[in-house]
Amino acid sequence: MKNTLIKLQQICKGYDLPNGTHMNVLEDIDLNIHEGEFVSILGPSGSGKSTLLRIIAGLIPPTRGKVLYNGQTIEGTNPGVGMVFQSFALFPWLTVLENVKLGLENKPWTEAEKMRKALSIIDMVGLDGFEGAYPKELSGGMKQRVGIGRALVMEPDILLMDEPFSALDVLTAENLKRDLLELWTEKKIPTKAIIMVTHSIEEAVYMSDRAIILSRDPACVTADISIRMPHWRDKQDSAFSSLVDRIYSILTKKREPQQQEHIEEQKRKMEKVPEVYAGALTGFIELIEDLGNSVDLYKLAEQLNLTLEDFLPIVEAAQMLGFATIHHGDIALTDTGAEFAIARVLDRKEIFRTQVVTHVPMMEKITWILESKSNNKMAREFFLEVFEKHYGSEEAEHQLDIIIDWGRYAELFAYNEQAKYLYLEQDASNPLTDM
Repeated sequence: MKNTLIKLQQICKGYDLPNGTHMNVLEDIDLNIHEGEFVSILGPSGSGKSTLLRIIAGLIPPTRGKVLYNGQTIEGTNPGVGMVFQSFALFPWLTVLENVKLGLENKPWTEAEKMRKALSIIDMVGLDGFEGAYPKELSGGMKQRVGIGRALVMEPDILLMDEPFSALDVLTAENLKRDLLELWTEKKIPTKAIIMVTHSIEEAVYMSDRAIILSRDPACVTADISIRMPHWRDKQDSAFSSLVDRIYSILTKKREPQQQEHIEEQKRKMEKVPEVYAGALTGFIELIEDLGNSVDLYKLAEQLNLTLEDFLPIVEAAQMLGFATIHHGDIALTDTGAEFAIARVLDRKEIFRTQVVTHVPMMEKITWILESKSNNKMAREFFLEVFEKHYGSEEAEHQLDIIIDWGRYAELFAYNEQAKYLYLEQDASNPLTDM
């Protein structure tokens, strides 16, 4: 049995919102990371992936639960980890050498020893010759190599990476992935385990030994998948595609009955809607119809060149509104979805209206409030305050924007952007005074 480097026990993380309510981001996360593993963490946008990584690093404390490193409970910063950030996090006034040496600041070594170690790492990550360059002189890929070098120079047992390739262009990212994998698989670095947060399923399958899949609202571990294919992996291989399909299927699957208590809690709070505008959703449904009413999710995401963060909300919205279903990694239109895809404009709006009212309870509440007003209108600020009680201020803005967009498309109500109020659609032809 391999040594357990990191052990997470019943990790929960919640935040108190300004309005006095409490929001859970992570709930009862149990996870073991063993020596020799490259582990990827996947999940929908906002599922708490980066929060979990920062808890492992000791950058933020859990609300409840324990993080153990080599069997010892961690209080404060985890001494066994090095961190690579998405945004590079370099100091612009320091050279490449100085940025890398920064990782050795607390080491009880001589200046000569620190210099020797930093130069060795710079050479290892492919930056030999750029020791004296400043970040402004470097490409995105080279900046991230500096970030990786700064983490590795500490010789951490566990390397934590938070979407390390997402800010890079495709070719640069691929090159950096291969170089990092070469360092890892050929044991050229002393790191004993790597944990990477990613929004790319293909990236996780290409690089990792395990894929940890999180749900959302709050995040729980829904799957822990072993990836046993040897490196180097062929992305065109059927086994590779099959595993990507499987993970897509898990990520788009609705919660199981045993998680029903979480669903009921969310409904009491007010269920979130995916952040997808009606126009994008309509185009997505039309595309599925053009492709024969059923298509492989992985191939569709690849064809649209969409990341998991952008693709999953569209799939979730199609499911939520009853336009599509997911089965074994394929998305297929329901009868309603197929009817919607080929309907004329006015008929399509009527179908959308029916589905929104049926599946989004908040729509009915909004129209009821507008109908109860003598002038049939209500300020946006009123609804924003209601949403803030459930989501917090930033998320409330996003949720209300989508609800307004869906309501306008369905012609349930209209919205005056300049005066910031909602009003009943049937009164759109009447002159309305500002509130």
